[in-house]
This record gives sequence, structure tokens and C-alpha cells, in this order.
Amino acid sequence: MLVSSQVLANRSAILPTHLQPSQTSQTLRACAGFGSVPTKSIRYDGDRKSDGVTAPHERNSPLILDQFSLKGKAALVTGSSRGLGAGIAIALAEAGARVAVHGSTQIPQATEQTLHSMGADCIALTGNIGEAEVCARLVEETVTRFGTIDILVNNAGTIRRAPALEHSEEFWKTLIDVNLTSVFRMMQHAGRHMLPRGSGKIINIASLLTFQGGITVPSYAAAKGGVGQLTKAFANEWASKGVNVNAIAPGYMDTDNTEALRNDPVRSRQILERIPAGRWGTPADLAGAAVFLASGASDYVDGHILVVDGGWLNR
Repeated sequence: MLVSSQVLANRSAILPTHLQPSQTSQTLRACAGFGSVPTKSIRYDGDRKSDGVTAPHERNSPLILDQFSLKGKAALVTGSSRGLGAGIAIALAEAGARVAVHGSTQIPQATEQTLHSMGADCIALTGNIGEAEVCARLVEETVTRFGTIDILVNNAGTIRRAPALEHSEEFWKTLIDVNLTSVFRMMQHAGRHMLPRGSGKIINIASLLTFQGGITVPSYAAAKGGVGQLTKAFANEWASKGVNVNAIAPGYMDTDNTEALRNDPVRSRQILERIPAGRWGTPADLAGAAVFLASGASDYVDGHILVVDGGWLNR
């Protein structure tokens, strides 16, 4: 960042005497990453201050990029056979995590092979997370394989489309069990390992329908609305115990769930016209958000629903 001498001169007029230009420029150099110059640290205690010189290599906190590292962490990503879940699993592995990937009816071989080709430590699991026993087993198998679980990503989900009057109770039960109840169960099971240790990261995959009602998807909207509230409820209890619970709300993504919309010329055009970014999202668009919420960089973020939608909700 370039800072002109005139700007510094203007700022110096309102700076207290202990932060006049000589020290200000030293602070700016430190912030800009000129690590060869010792940085001036100022510690405040009420109205008093004490000055000390701290060399860059003596910093107690990690450098910012180091805070995003997941090296050695163990993660479980449900619903990671393809689409968003596979993209998130790959992103966590790229950041250094060991990853348990999951498919509802069969082993997610493609994702597993991709992770192995990267040299990542991974295990592939399967099971219908609409069943209580499966939720418990997935967490325990992850812990058995890696010795712990540091990160849980509740991504697995399904969708059924039908007008509200024709939306069957079977649709309702399936979507609530898979998209909402499983999130509740998975967080409980993971929490039993994270809370005693005093650390952990849980990322729930919400939706734009956490905020909106949608059309012909009442059970999906109800479930995703519930995911948002569960995220806040668990965060309220667990933030003080070192476990961060947050959510990502993807916008309109190019995945299996949106195939019907993308194949409808009218709806597809209407959706694209509203997205400021002018395109459908891709699994890669969630990578940064997932790594951030899974890492130490988000240690003071709790109960937040991070929207990744190309600006949809702005309109």
C-alpha cells in the first residue's frame, strides 16, 4: 500500500505525540511486511503506555496466512460424492486437513481418488444420514481413523419439488430428516468429542432459502430455515467452550440440485438476471469460505451464516 507524505502530514496533525510521523512510518513499515526492521509495539494500560521493541520473529501470534492452515486437522464432510461437498473436501485437503468423505448410498470413489492423487490422508464412508445410527457411526469412524475430529461439515442434503398443495408428507419427512434432523444429530455427536477438548469447527451448509421461501420447495425451505436457527442456537452454547459453529449459505450453484432450474429457460434467465455476478456459482466458489470457517482465522466468528451468492441477496 502506498501512503503519500501529504497524507502522513495531515494525519500527524491529529496524532498524539507518542505516534508522530517517525513512529507512524515505522508502524506502517511493519504492517506492510518489512520484517527486517524491528517493530515498535505500544501497550496501553489505562492512560499509561509502555514502549518496547519486538522483533518480527518474536511474535506470539501466527502470521495471517498460517492461521488458514489446516495441517494435521481431521475433517468429516458429509455428502461429498460430488458438487459442493466434493469441492469443500478438496479445499480442506489442499489446506492440509485429513478428510473423511461420505456418500449416502455408495462410497464417493471419485472424491476419494482425487484426494489420494493430491497425497491427502483420507477415508471414504457411506450411509443414509436420515438414520440416527448412521450419524453416530460416521463421527465414530472418523475418530477411529484419525484419532479425533476437528472439523465437521454438514453438507449432505436432498430436495423435492412440488407445489405446496401437492407436496406430500413423504417429501416433508424425508427432507426434514436428511436436511435438518441429521444436522442436529451430527453436531451433537461431533460435539461430544470437541467440547471436552475445548476446540472444534462446525460448518453447516444452509441456503438462500434460509432467508427466503422459494417456490415449490416448502419442505426444503423449512429445513434450511431450521439449519440457520440450529447454527445460532448451538453457537450460543458452544462459543465460550472453544467450538465455533457457523454456516455457509450458497447461492444458485451449478449442481445436481439446480439442474431443473438451469434446464428451464425462463427460470434460468430470471435467476441470472438477478445475480449481480452474472453467473451460476461453482463448488470452487465455496472453497475460501469453507477453509476460513474451518481454520483458526475464524476463531472469533460464531453463529454466522456466510452468504456466497454472487450478490443475489443484495437485489
